[in-house]
Amino acid sequence: MTMPVAPHLIPLAGFAGLMATAAFEDFRRLIIPNSLILGLCILWPLYVATAPMLTLEAAGFAALWAAAVFVAGALLFSRGLIGGGDVKLLAAATLWAGPAATLALLVLTGLLGGLLCLLLLTPAGALIAAIQPTNRDPSGGASGGATPVFVPYGVAIAAAGLIVTIPPNFN
Repeated sequence: MTMPVAPHLIPLAGFAGLMATAAFEDFRRLIIPNSLILGLCILWPLYVATAPMLTLEAAGFAALWAAAVFVAGALLFSRGLIGGGDVKLLAAATLWAGPAATLALLVLTGLLGGLLCLLLLTPAGALIAAIQPTNRDPSGGASGGATPVFVPYGVAIAAAGLIVTIPPNFN
C-alpha cells in the first residue's frame, strides 16, 4: 500500500533542489543564475496554492517582506557590499520562508555567512579561494592591490533558506 504525497511537498522539493543548485553554482562560479531565481518565483504560487498551513494573507505578507528584503539588498548592492545574485536569492528565500520566519532567515544567513567567511580565512579556505574563478572589478579591469577573497554567500543564503523553510512543512 502506497501513501499519497501531500501536494505541497512537490513544489517544496523543487525549492530544495533549486536552492541546492544555487549554492553549488555560487560556490563553483560565484554566480547565481537568474534562471534559478525565476524557478523559485514560479514554484512559489504552486506552493501557496497547495500548502495547507498557508493563507492568502500570509502569502501577501511574504511577498511584501520579500520586496522589502529586495529593496534593502539592492541598496547594499548599489554600494558594492553584496552581489546582485545574493540579493535576488535572499529575496526569493524570504518569499518561501514567509513573514513568520523572515527574521530567522536573515539572522541565520548572517551567522552562516560569518562562519563561511571564517572558513575562508583558514588554510582550507585558501585552497577554496585558489580554485575560485578570477574576478574583475565592475569597470572590467583586473582587481588591483591585495587579492580579494570573494565569499560565495549564496551558500549561506541557501542553507538558511532550507533550514527555516523545510521543517515547518513536516509538523
